[in-house]
Amino acid sequence: MTLQFQSDFQQQAQQTIIIPVSQDQGQIAAAPLAKISQLLGQQKDVILRSFKAGAKEVMSLPSGDQLFVLLGLGANVNFSKTLQAFQHLSSKHSHLLTAKTTLLWPATEGDDLFGLLSEAAVNGLWQGSYHLGRYKTSNGQSNVVQGADFELSIVLPEDQLAAAKEYCQRGLIIAQAQTEVMALVNAPANYKHPHDLAAWAKASAEKYGYQATIWDKDQITKAGMHALLAVNYGSPEPPAFIFLEYKGPNRNGTQPKIGLVGKGVTFDTGGLSIKPSTNMHYMKSDMGGAAAVLGTMEAAARLKLPVHLVAAIPSTDNSVDALAVKPSDVISSYSGKSIEIIDTDAEGRLILADGLSYVIREHAPQVIIDLATLTGSSVRTFGYQAAALFSNDDQLAHHLEQAGRQTGERVWRLPIWEEYGDDMKSDVADIKNFSGRPVAGAITAAKFLEFFTDNHPSWAHLDIAGTAFGDTPYGKGKAATGYGIRLLIQFLMSVTQE
Repeated sequence: MTLQFQSDFQQQAQQTIIIPVSQDQGQIAAAPLAKISQLLGQQKDVILRSFKAGAKEVMSLPSGDQLFVLLGLGANVNFSKTLQAFQHLSSKHSHLLTAKTTLLWPATEGDDLFGLLSEAAVNGLWQGSYHLGRYKTSNGQSNVVQGADFELSIVLPEDQLAAAKEYCQRGLIIAQAQTEVMALVNAPANYKHPHDLAAWAKASAEKYGYQATIWDKDQITKAGMHALLAVNYGSPEPPAFIFLEYKGPNRNGTQPKIGLVGKGVTFDTGGLSIKPSTNMHYMKSDMGGAAAVLGTMEAAARLKLPVHLVAAIPSTDNSVDALAVKPSDVISSYSGKSIEIIDTDAEGRLILADGLSYVIREHAPQVIIDLATLTGSSVRTFGYQAAALFSNDDQLAHHLEQAGRQTGERVWRLPIWEEYGDDMKSDVADIKNFSGRPVAGAITAAKFLEFFTDNHPSWAHLDIAGTAFGDTPYGKGKAATGYGIRLLIQFLMSVTQE
């Protein structure tokens, strides 16, 4: 995709013109209606009879060798609604797009929101071009948006062009990072082992100028990451510990140091506490937290954000054989603390414990955030609309909540009161990995992780089980959404601007 920017609409042969349209009281808002009527040379009442501008509504109108596409954004237009509309257009109506496509906002002078909404449009167009069928013997035609000759011209008032260029380039970079890691999450388990995640991380780091250090099983053992090793006991595939570091430009004499940790379970059978067979095939998605961290590192490096990032991804699958860890086993961890295994399906928190301890003790970030597809409890609480947020730092929680509202990747904070920690106390070890109670599952998982943060003053845990993998426009079943990258990039931009 090539982006072009212009202040005057220039008609070209064989061109598609996308006109995003907002809705007011169930029909096209007055301002865009007048502009559309003028552009198309049609009476307003004729347009109103055919198009209501509902969210994701699409209507195409040929005019000579050009094609006008009206795209409904619905009422109360924001970044998220705009992104979803363009994602839908690119995914379900790509046949309407041509190599020369123009984005024409029906805007008036003084409107200053359209640069940001253009970022959402670019992001949505690229995301919508994602194709799930890479393992089919015949993949069919590729989406025109990903063609080398696809050119998107964005028409905005002259005084908005400079900002729009920055917004839209950011939208494209984030979208490209999202679709890359979506392919990782959607990959079947036999095509996705810990060393595959490590290889992806190393290739990205080499390409975009940050550092990747990969530890194999011997190095993990030598370092004392016993919790990661315990989850790996039942697997024929060795674990990997991926450490990434990006140092951005130093601006204004400050460079915040942020730590990220992502759960990298490439497939989760549940171990000896085996999961039901129904929907177990979706457990290829259990490295959604790792994917979010990988995509964020790549996007941050490409955007040259003025921040110092350190990230850890402990990776293994959770399989079953005679050597697999058993309920009642007591294991150690990188922190030196002992853990009683109550449920082997509570494995993600074990590898995160080692990742958190390592990043905090060895790299001392000012802020530490972990992301994981951790509990069904968070899905039962929020469905697929928001991630569960836990934090011991009100300011950090506020920044993440604000980033969620701005990007549409919403989070909602839940408590981590001291009383919940009582459920995690063990008679035989320092802590147990599962409360054993059918209540407050996401919260007690967060309390387990908090135990391994060494009382770090600014920690947040994001349980993204319901948001990283769900219904998408790409296929009939559930698939990766790319959740977390836009959220974290927005958060990083906010903390670097303070």
